[in-house]
Amino acid sequence: MQKLKDARIARDLDTPVDLPNDATRAVSAVLNRLVADSLVLYIKTKNFHWHVSGRHFRDYHLMFDEQAEQIFATIDDLAERVRKIGGTTIRSLGQVTKLATIAENDDAFVEPHAMMAELIRDHRAFVTSLRGAHKIAEDNDDVATTSLLENIIDGAERRLWFLFETSRRPD
Repeated sequence: MQKLKDARIARDLDTPVDLPNDATRAVSAVLNRLVADSLVLYIKTKNFHWHVSGRHFRDYHLMFDEQAEQIFATIDDLAERVRKIGGTTIRSLGQVTKLATIAENDDAFVEPHAMMAELIRDHRAFVTSLRGAHKIAEDNDDVATTSLLENIIDGAERRLWFLFETSRRPD
């Protein structure tokens, strides 16, 4: 087995893997970006869960909470995959801020329809990022990561579908 020869990785974290060093670096980098985006998406979804108001309060409140739990469940899987292949993952909120491509929302008030629209945009972008990560894992012969990402893509597409259908105006 080949060990990662990256001087930045402490000897105690130098996980033995059979992926080439370049593959480990490429896949770890894209997975860490997904971890960062997932954390931002999780916090944003919880924010909207806590602050939604209006006539669809109960439906949106429950859906946002359910979706936040689903997003949170994927974060550990992504981060642990980075470690399994010999990389290191996010250590701070500062790293999350540097890596994330999904924007935070700390507005004092967001209309419910605007919450939905923003989460739809974010999930579309997230699915696109997931597909790009899948391609990188595939190009580096990392079958386990491609399999993990396929399940996460399916979940993200399902959340996007629910957001889209819930946001539609009555005919």
